[in-house]
Amino acid sequence: MASGVAITGEVMVRLFERHRELETLRDAFAECVAGAGQLVIVTGGPGVGKTKLLHEFANAAGKTGAGLLTTLGSPQKRAQPMSAIRELLHSGELPTDVLEGLLQPDTEVNSASGAGYRTASGRLDHGGTQYAPETLLQAVSAPILELARERPLAIVIDDAHLLDTQSLQTLLYLLRRIRNKRITVVCAGWEQCALPNPLIHDGLSRQPHHRVRLAPLSEQGVARMLAAQANRSVPAEISATYHQVTGGNPMLMHALLDDGTQFGTELGEPVPSIAYRHAVLAFLYRGEPRHLSVARALAALGDHANARTAALLLSAGPDAVQVVVDVLSSTGLLDGYRFRLPAAANAVLSDLDPRERSQLHGRVARLLYLDGAPAPVVTHHLMAAGRVDEPWGLSVLRLASEQALAADDVERSTGYLRLALRESADEQERHALSTALARAEWRVNPAAVTPHLNPLHRRVLGDDLEARDAATVVRHMLWQGETGLADEAVTALAASLAPGDAHVLAEVEFVRHCFFGVPQVSHRSDLAKMATLEQATTGKVNTLWATVALLVGGNVSAASVAQVTEALYSDQVSDLKLELTATSLLVIAFTGQVQTAIEVCEALLSDSVRRGWTTWQALLLGIRAEIALLQGDPGTAEAKATEALELLHSQAWGVLIGLPLSTAISANTAMGRHETAAQLLRRKVPDSMFNTSFGVQYLRARGHHYLSTDRPFAALNDFETCGHLMRDRSPSLQPMVPWRTDLAQANLRIGNTRVAKELAEEQAGQRHPLGTRSRAIALRVLAGTSQPRHRTALLRESIDLLQACGDRLELALAFADLSATYYELGDYARARLMERQAAQEAGDGEPQAAADGGTPQNEPVPADSPATPSPAAGPAATPIADLASLLSDAESRVAVLAALGYTNREISGRIHVTVSTVEQHLTRVYRKLNVASRTELPSKLLERQITALPEHQSATNHRPRQRAVATKELPVLWRRLAL
Repeated sequence: MASGVAITGEVMVRLFERHRELETLRDAFAECVAGAGQLVIVTGGPGVGKTKLLHEFANAAGKTGAGLLTTLGSPQKRAQPMSAIRELLHSGELPTDVLEGLLQPDTEVNSASGAGYRTASGRLDHGGTQYAPETLLQAVSAPILELARERPLAIVIDDAHLLDTQSLQTLLYLLRRIRNKRITVVCAGWEQCALPNPLIHDGLSRQPHHRVRLAPLSEQGVARMLAAQANRSVPAEISATYHQVTGGNPMLMHALLDDGTQFGTELGEPVPSIAYRHAVLAFLYRGEPRHLSVARALAALGDHANARTAALLLSAGPDAVQVVVDVLSSTGLLDGYRFRLPAAANAVLSDLDPRERSQLHGRVARLLYLDGAPAPVVTHHLMAAGRVDEPWGLSVLRLASEQALAADDVERSTGYLRLALRESADEQERHALSTALARAEWRVNPAAVTPHLNPLHRRVLGDDLEARDAATVVRHMLWQGETGLADEAVTALAASLAPGDAHVLAEVEFVRHCFFGVPQVSHRSDLAKMATLEQATTGKVNTLWATVALLVGGNVSAASVAQVTEALYSDQVSDLKLELTATSLLVIAFTGQVQTAIEVCEALLSDSVRRGWTTWQALLLGIRAEIALLQGDPGTAEAKATEALELLHSQAWGVLIGLPLSTAISANTAMGRHETAAQLLRRKVPDSMFNTSFGVQYLRARGHHYLSTDRPFAALNDFETCGHLMRDRSPSLQPMVPWRTDLAQANLRIGNTRVAKELAEEQAGQRHPLGTRSRAIALRVLAGTSQPRHRTALLRESIDLLQACGDRLELALAFADLSATYYELGDYARARLMERQAAQEAGDGEPQAAADGGTPQNEPVPADSPATPSPAAGPAATPIADLASLLSDAESRVAVLAALGYTNREISGRIHVTVSTVEQHLTRVYRKLNVASRTELPSKLLERQITALPEHQSATNHRPRQRAVATKELPVLWRRLAL
């Protein structure tokens, strides 16, 4: 920072904690006026207020009529002999022609560099140890001494430690002659500063003098400065913070205050900006070159800066570094080997030329690597350097990337890998880096991996990739729907697989088949190593894919579901864990453990949000929506599916877009929002989606939309396509995709009852542990193709299964169909009882009409139908609150089941008691309700308002009551799934 700027910028600022020092200068000047020459040496670090103190002293001296000469040392003019003396003479308007005549550039040397000058008495070499000749010193000092005879004279020299050698020599010559002169010389400079010639510095300090040492401001001084700026006292914690970050340096204080108040007058916490940056650089450029070098080294080393590392980086001695650190610490810039504010270190580094900065960080990286620093620390400097010059750099970047990814810092991880990829020249290594980069980016944006993996699609067909990298490429193929190419890749992978990598191929095959719905590779002769896939499921399994494989294969038990749940919560590492997790959650839901699936899914969702894994969050939302649909909760399903679709754009979803899109379509159709469903169907989907199970889901959703909007033949076409795809590609997944039931509904709508019955019977005949819900729906549809006298048994069985799997929407439809059947049979009391049960499952208290195929909603009730329950013989209706005292829980369950037409033996099987116990319960029920036989129970229960049908006593029955379909929406649902 130039002195003019410094003085101009500080003249309007009051002095703080400098009055004693100023008084010392005034006393020295008073002695000078009395005829005794004075020398005052003012020392202190840069920015502590030396310039301001000199300025105040000069003003005070000028007001007395004294003469004033000023000059300033400068590192830029240090190479120019007599530059400071020339400025000194100019400031007092003294003649400088003596210098012009005695000091001329030497044309025999490079005068442009200021390395050689010639005087009247001979050549002067500044680069050596020669000094100005005596004649020159006499000629220069004469006009100054002459001026002191006329009036007292104050000579003020700022940054004296930066004066050129000849000017310092002249100053010493002058000082030896002012003892009885009215001259005061005030020199201000840094402490612990190496001048060009130590002898001159020693000579200056040996002269009789007063010494003024300026220390940084105390915390109280900082508080007074802040109060003056804000025109009020400031909180103690704010003044303490300013003192901490500046060390009490006034110049840094003024800079921070300028930055903090540039947009207003309110004073708050320090916010370093442009003024602070300029102040930091001014400190360093006004000092010696080694100060700037050490500052740059410390800024680059950061937390790893110490005397040893800085000395190694600068190829200097630790003691020399310590001297500079002490100087910079005295300025408030450093606190030991650390910058007090990161902004100071940033200012120092940003001042470097980009190439110099890159080289500096490269040297720091090498130093720290050889010093055994952790990979992330070394990598930080490799990234700052922007290049890798040595072979170890790439391995360090890979290691740091893995550590960053383990800490969920995807951005940093991918940054490391991009640098490694850019710097690597080995093709095989570049393949590994590309797949590693794809795996990291996949967590937040699957679309970003395409540029890295597309070029490797053909490479995976050879033996160019490691097993893990090949699996990553196959995964990308599947996400893009390139199932044919994925088949070839899996075949090639199996042929070249090492025994230790068999689990990689097993996971790929499982995900291909169970998640994407792609057939297993049929060329078994080429896939001998694929035997691991089957063998792993026969013994103890420890991996997620193998655990889920047990469930898909039909080995469903509480223990197996618990094992899958435990595996989902574990920290098992797999690049395909997202797909494995999604499959596992759906399989758990299809086992009937819907609430367990929801709890695990919600926990994993929260974890993915916390960790910032957008792709996981989107897919898990899609799975949560699908589970809600299985639960008969289309409202939640629609909300979650919409949220999932908004998280990723279509390109990022790839073929997986069929999952949330199909769920959203189905949910809106179920709620009667056909226009919204139609809008969703207008979204463009990739053609390759129909090569996967997501295409089947989409076709089913579209088919049900067509069925609900009176386009049964279009629905029939979609459902037939689903059947072809499932038979040809994924026969083992058919229990979870009831396409036969869908097809039966479409055929029933167009009048093909016989075909519909055959399809429903075939679906109902499949008793897979994962197909409970599918079988229940098939039984309900089959009931619609049967005579009313056979229909009730089918519907009761359907209701039993639906209660077990927890689908309240389908349960409400089954109750409604059963109600319609009882109307047809003339059993109006049971019909009304079932209507109330349907309404209760639908979440509404009003009875509903039966589904299509039964009594329509607007169909008149026969005159003898007890639409309004008439009182039976006996006592008046007992209020609901008294029912608990009227019948016990066991008696209520038996009464309701008997009213529905269950035999005593069937009731005993449902509630797990003996037939004798059932008979005893019924005897007590008859007596309490005053009825003679079970045929009177339906009307009596309606009268007593006992309508809650007992559920199976299983873990699924303790589920919370989710929001079900509104009652007014049931007719729409009945038409969609009409019998």
